[in-house]
Amino acid sequence: MFDMKEFSKKWIKSSQPRKQRKYRYHAPLHIRQKLVSAHLDKKIRGSYGKRSLPIRKGDEVIVLRGEFKKKKGNVTRVDLKKLKIFIDNIKRKKVSGQEFEIPIDPSNVMITSLNLGDKMRKKSLLRKEGVGKK
Repeated sequence: MFDMKEFSKKWIKSSQPRKQRKYRYHAPLHIRQKLVSAHLDKKIRGSYGKRSLPIRKGDEVIVLRGEFKKKKGNVTRVDLKKLKIFIDNIKRKKVSGQEFEIPIDPSNVMITSLNLGDKMRKKSLLRKEGVGKK
């Protein structure tokens, strides 16, 4: 058997929560980026032919679950270490009066508008299934 202290491509799946947590904790950045994905709005889904995409800074999202349900805003920061996102108008006040952003799980939001400033992101959205495969 192989050692799970580091991330392994050989690990396929497990129903044990401890192994799921370990997989997510030891995942490298290129896999963590995919773990921070959310569903697309139906309008966007139809135009691009994709159901979900990784969230990026600048995307407009709506919260679907939790205390801030139905609130809209732009993503200000994506924390790949904690696998959380931060939305500009979702804040809480400290006793001192200072405001801070609340970390939100990406599975609890839906992307309503995409930030298409990145050429590679545009290219991946326009890519069709089966192109380049023979």
